[in-house]
Amino acid sequence: MRILIRSTNWIGDAVMTIPAIRKLRSLFPDAKVTLQTRAWAEGIFRDSGLVDEVIAPGSLFEQIRSLRERRFDLAVIFPNSFGSALAARLSGAKRRFGYASERRSFLLTDPIEIPAWKETRHEVYYYLELISAVEKSFFGQISESKDLEPRLMISETQRAQARDILLQHGINPDSKTVALAPGSTNSRAKRWTPSSFARLNDRLQSESKLNVVLLGSKDDKEVARTVTDLAVHKPFDMTGETDIADAAAILGVVDLLISNDMGLAHVAPAVGTKTLVIFGPTNPVTTRPFSDKASIISVAVECAPCMLRDCPIDHRCMTRISADDVFERVRMILSE
Repeated sequence: MRILIRSTNWIGDAVMTIPAIRKLRSLFPDAKVTLQTRAWAEGIFRDSGLVDEVIAPGSLFEQIRSLRERRFDLAVIFPNSFGSALAARLSGAKRRFGYASERRSFLLTDPIEIPAWKETRHEVYYYLELISAVEKSFFGQISESKDLEPRLMISETQRAQARDILLQHGINPDSKTVALAPGSTNSRAKRWTPSSFARLNDRLQSESKLNVVLLGSKDDKEVARTVTDLAVHKPFDMTGETDIADAAAILGVVDLLISNDMGLAHVAPAVGTKTLVIFGPTNPVTTRPFSDKASIISVAVECAPCMLRDCPIDHRCMTRISADDVFERVRMILSE
């Protein structure tokens, strides 16, 4: 049997699909499972052991050609977009499971209604619900999903390379290292202020004698530069210098990640690293990292969660979280 999984478009969402992928793999242990994803995600899924093949075709024409060559028996489509369902339909996959959104039900052989609980339960359950629909259709029953925590494998070779990268950037191996992720590509409202990150960095370095590293994508370089400019004790800025696979490996060898609600906040606990996520306009009930390695910090304000990408007022959900508040949480986490 040949199975296609159409992955999501954002890093955090992709990590949250891992339990669903793992369950699908267990349902069809002898199948060849292909994951179609964006080019950026190839690095974290290729050696994950979750799938047999990872592909990242570009245009719709390239997608269709690549998918048709593989003659899939089953396609599971995690994104809600019309285009992802269209590509699966044109691929010739015999069975196509996806949510009945974006007026795309006619492209699916098995359109699944969006569950009424979607806004009150974690996204991990949302992706698992699709796999439950597959299980019921093929096997006539739904088994309990017990292994719900997203996990990503980082090899010892990758960890050693990550340690070398940190050494090359001047990191003192005798001190603990904290990574900061001050960016957020798809939402400015999710960003804790650069001045707060800078103040936190200064306290971490001057009072706790910690190494501080900035991580993020090329789109985060400007905000990282602002944090560095405002900091008295300059952090090691590696923003935009790593692909997602290297970033995951680096996160696997640091002691803690402090992050906005963005992709790396999900990657870090998935590779086993303690993580503190600063939440403001988004809903932690549905999108916080699904791991006991992760904790969140937020303040109760009347307008949150608003889910807006830009704050129309004073950004109070973020500005009311002080660097001192986060610093004290960091001290507690690192002392555990």
